Amino acid sequence: MTDNPPPHSDSNYVTAMSHFYRGELGRIMSWRARLDNTTNWAITATSTIFTVAFSIERVPHIIFVFNLAIVTIMLWIEARRYRFYDAFRARVRMLEAHFLVPVVLQKAAALEGDWRQLLAEDLLIPGFKMSAFEAVARRLKRNYVFIFIIILVAWITKIFLHPDQPIKNWRTFYEALAVGDAFPSWLVAILFFATLINVVGISLWVAFRSSGEFTDFGPRRNWKI
Repeated sequence: MTDNPPPHSDSNYVTAMSHFYRGELGRIMSWRARLDNTTNWAITATSTIFTVAFSIERVPHIIFVFNLAIVTIMLWIEARRYRFYDAFRARVRMLEAHFLVPVVLQKAAALEGDWRQLLAEDLLIPGFKMSAFEAVARRLKRNYVFIFIIILVAWITKIFLHPDQPIKNWRTFYEALAVGDAFPSWLVAILFFATLINVVGISLWVAFRSSGEFTDFGPRRNWKI
């Protein structure tokens, strides 16, 4: 009685897994393109609001709250798309680590384990690999933190450029935050600083807590080709 040959020596297995890898790679590239679309929408909306805010003096600075709301919605949509992208990317990375690496090294036992069972279960019952909050944090750190900061800087600039009364000190600046009776100064200040603290805080949290496949820290490997 002879032992069964390893899967990597089966040409049918290798062919099927190769096509499966190409299919999953195409799927993550499709979802990756969708991430760029939402970022472009956020930048386009921000540019439009900037044009209106700075070209028309009578437009109140509270318009930037509307800008923040739009960008937040785009961030949420992009985070949801990122969760799908990450779920399929995890399959691709599993195939690269457990299928391609043994083929390249010619070691069938490399990184063996229950990865085939895990992959089969994920194909039967797909699931996200990260929480919605972490997805939001990652997209915020990568792209949206810069958009939010630019909006906040533009908000302050608008207040100084088009105030109802001349701004001479901190008191007059605080009074300039108000927009009629609907938005008193304290409410505008809370909205501004709450946005700033949350954006910076979440970005720092994910930077120290979450690590991706590529890192700026750790040992370097110099490739010589």
